[in-house]
Amino acid sequence: MSEALYAGAAIRRLRRKEDLTQAAMAARLGVSASYLNLIERNRRPLSAQVVVRLVDSFEFDPRALKDDPAIGGIDGLMRRFADPRLADLAIDRHEAEDFLSMSPRIAAGLARLFDDGAPLESGQSALAPARAAIDRWQNHFPDLDTAAELLADEIRLTSPDTMRGLIDRLRDRHQLSVRYLPLDIMPGESRRLDYHARQVQLSEMLRLLDRQHELARQVAELELRDEIDAIADTLADDDPVARRLLRDHVRDYAASAIMLPYARFLRACEQTGYDTAVLERRFGVGFDTLARRLTTLQRVGQRGLPFFAVTVDPAGQVAEFLAGASEASFPSEGPLCPLWTIHRAFAQPRDALRQIVELEGAMPDRAHWATLVRFVESSEGAEQAIGLGLRRDLASDIHLGKAVQEPPTVIGQGCRSCRKQGCVQRAFPPGDGFHPVNHERE
Repeated sequence: MSEALYAGAAIRRLRRKEDLTQAAMAARLGVSASYLNLIERNRRPLSAQVVVRLVDSFEFDPRALKDDPAIGGIDGLMRRFADPRLADLAIDRHEAEDFLSMSPRIAAGLARLFDDGAPLESGQSALAPARAAIDRWQNHFPDLDTAAELLADEIRLTSPDTMRGLIDRLRDRHQLSVRYLPLDIMPGESRRLDYHARQVQLSEMLRLLDRQHELARQVAELELRDEIDAIADTLADDDPVARRLLRDHVRDYAASAIMLPYARFLRACEQTGYDTAVLERRFGVGFDTLARRLTTLQRVGQRGLPFFAVTVDPAGQVAEFLAGASEASFPSEGPLCPLWTIHRAFAQPRDALRQIVELEGAMPDRAHWATLVRFVESSEGAEQAIGLGLRRDLASDIHLGKAVQEPPTVIGQGCRSCRKQGCVQRAFPPGDGFHPVNHERE
């Protein structure tokens, strides 16, 4: 069933542009004035018949009904409203929904001004629309997830035989063998598809878990291409780099969905209390794959807990932030607060670091988070810290919340926006010049 389309603001703008009363426009559309009034107030959705009459009667472009992808939907708007500069307004989700539905262009303007407050890094212009699309989907692609689950059932993928199942599928369905090649033959490459030799070629430098993930990516490319391309094609941005970035993310999503089939994975999560150590072993995946998969559990009628996941490089820069359905307002770029244990992961690569954090300036229902951080190193030697988070009240009954008893650590969203008083870790004052450090002399 398709999602109901509410576009009252667009219809009202069109009517005013045509200088028509509601009664006159309703007559041209063949509907009652009271029904048009309900449409403009977003009390009734637009039907397909009304859209067709709009096109015929007013040369209306249906693309005007789409939300601006740069906003990122209601979740993208709420993350901006959670900024410390706006947090004191306590704008709730219902107010934001009304604002977005009644004044989408003003919302787009606000989002543009907000996002332009910091200089764009090189390549960020392409990354922004891809991130916005992922946020709009809340990192859950239901049709793709279902297709991946059916494929996993067909292959009969079961840990610890996932690797064998993927190799057999490539051989039996696609007549492709798997071959491991030396580093000097595949410099800078992890995987290569050689149709002439009928081989999926993998670098010998890949670890076992990475080899499995690369084979899952290859199976996804071969058998779920249509579903992957359909999602990538929803990106309104014409930038081919942005489309490629979104497609790469969706392909990796499909690979994870094959290795961690939705219903089976959710059942294991609930049985183990979301114990990440047990889940890694049970499904034969790394913590990075597991953390990203935990952000996707939003199937209607079969929802899991709303985790977020963040990836940080050794310089403290955010490489990836997946909010999922968590409504988390952690920074999606720039350096993170040094008081968060995510920075200690590089010095403690063998430890799973747990911490309760209180996000300074956030709205009360999104201020306290239970977090788990692990160090991850790729086969290419890239070092990253992966942080997994869940609202503290939701984490209290699962393994993550039970393992942390100390009081929360107050952290900010980066020194330039943080208002925390007397922080010994502050590197520089906020961007607006306000400095909360006490400068009184002895």
